Amino acid sequence: MSVGTNDGHSAEEPLEVSVTRQRLLETSLWNKGTAFSDVERRELGLLGLLPPHVESIDVQAARCYEAYLEQATDLGKHVYLRNLQDENETLFYRVILDHITEMMPIIYTPVVGEACQQFSHIYRRPRGLFISYPNRDRICEILRNCACEETEVIVVTDGERILGLGDQGAGGMGIPIGKLSLYTAIGGIDPGTTLPILLDAGTNNEERLNDPEYIGWRHERIRGEEYDAFVDQFVAAVKETFPNVLLQWEDFAGRDAGRLLERYRDDLCTFNDDIQGTAAVTTGALLSAVAVTGEPLTGQRVCVLGAGSAGCGVSEQLVRAMVEEGLGDEEARARIFLVDINGLMHDGLTDVLPFQRDLLQSRANLEGWKSSGGNGEFSFADVVANVKPTILIGLTGHADSFPEAIIREMAMHVERPIIFPLSNPTSRIEATPQQLLEWTGGNALIATGSPFEPIFFEGREIPIAQCNNSYIFPAMGLGILATGANRVTEEMFMAAACALRDASPALRDAGASLLPSLDDVRTVSRSIAIAVGEEAQKEGMAKGGDVAALVDEKTWEPSYRPYRLRE
Repeated sequence: MSVGTNDGHSAEEPLEVSVTRQRLLETSLWNKGTAFSDVERRELGLLGLLPPHVESIDVQAARCYEAYLEQATDLGKHVYLRNLQDENETLFYRVILDHITEMMPIIYTPVVGEACQQFSHIYRRPRGLFISYPNRDRICEILRNCACEETEVIVVTDGERILGLGDQGAGGMGIPIGKLSLYTAIGGIDPGTTLPILLDAGTNNEERLNDPEYIGWRHERIRGEEYDAFVDQFVAAVKETFPNVLLQWEDFAGRDAGRLLERYRDDLCTFNDDIQGTAAVTTGALLSAVAVTGEPLTGQRVCVLGAGSAGCGVSEQLVRAMVEEGLGDEEARARIFLVDINGLMHDGLTDVLPFQRDLLQSRANLEGWKSSGGNGEFSFADVVANVKPTILIGLTGHADSFPEAIIREMAMHVERPIIFPLSNPTSRIEATPQQLLEWTGGNALIATGSPFEPIFFEGREIPIAQCNNSYIFPAMGLGILATGANRVTEEMFMAAACALRDASPALRDAGASLLPSLDDVRTVSRSIAIAVGEEAQKEGMAKGGDVAALVDEKTWEPSYRPYRLRE
């Protein structure tokens, strides 16, 4: 871990740089702007290229925050911060960490959704790699073109399912850029070792294809064998170029996300954040909520609305959590009711995806159920009426999917209903916290996918936890990289979920938030990283040693290092 001095410089040995003059100022990972010392300015050819006064990083950060506040819109603030990142990465992360709670929604959800939609219009400078299908036979060459030869973390998307906004094509690049910003800001991963990648397989978004400023490959999406071969070529090239990299899959369509994870999870160090990260943060928050109710997890009845890869990932993680607490696998699965747009998923259905099959309810368990349609199928409302769930989770991507009547029905049978509307951005949430509190008489325990201010209800302030994957994936990356883990397992995600639960303020004050404040997210991330690293060691996936020390040694801090010119 680098230790900062009072002027914002690190106390480490000088860093050798290979460029000077204007090129140094244009290299975002090395640029210090007005913080270059007098000695550095003379030795690195910077005299006259900067105003004469040498500033500290504190003064620079204060100036940047002033400029940030002058932006009239959230998208304008996002663009300003992205430009700062492209100019001076160290300063960018210092500003982010100084204002993490305020800026997290700007650099990531929900504003990143609008940034992806407008990506071609706000594009300024290159960042990351665009690997388009026409260049599929040159992927190794493309990977070698990236600035970082020591890449440790890749986040890749094909842009087809960006948040709840659908196919954004090349605009999906905003997601890997945003995710990796959080790897560094929260997980302390050196930004010089991160690489965002967009697999451009085309787009079926007519608005993008008809936009004269669209920067992506102007072609309808490839499918089937062509698509699979493209991804195969990409993974093979990654393994050849960066054999020890951690690869995170992000915002792939439901039909592809689960099968790609299964195809490659034993082939390299990889995970899917939409499936596993969402599952871990949701499980951590649910374990906190269950502790508040005083009822064991094994006694809960869970309804998950949204049977895509995220909903199924959460369901499978809850099955594992229930099994760890004493239920058999079949007993645990009988307590989880997965609902899609057509109603309850059960074993009488034939048109189901592979990752849904193990979560189908047995028709034998539905004897005596009442069906409003009278056809033997069960709508969302039917499931709530028959199951009387204690936990309701929404991962639909559709606004207003939790109607008032259904929530009131749930609240009639549960003293403290646990309700998590997790779809984001905010425009896609299943129901707002204000609505849920009104419909449950203020008794609901709530976590959301996007940030919400505390709600004032009947004279009390009720905090709303943001069930944000950023609690999990940066810490996963830190724990994995610090211990040199060569695979990512479900047990590591369970360790992360339990560590997140242990950090819950609600465990000490039932009226507090289910999840810790973002102001504490770096401290929480360290604890989760240690838990993940220790689990990796336990499974024989990582090197030995004191995990806490390895994590601290791996953590990058946004402080300037002194420079000297490489001989």
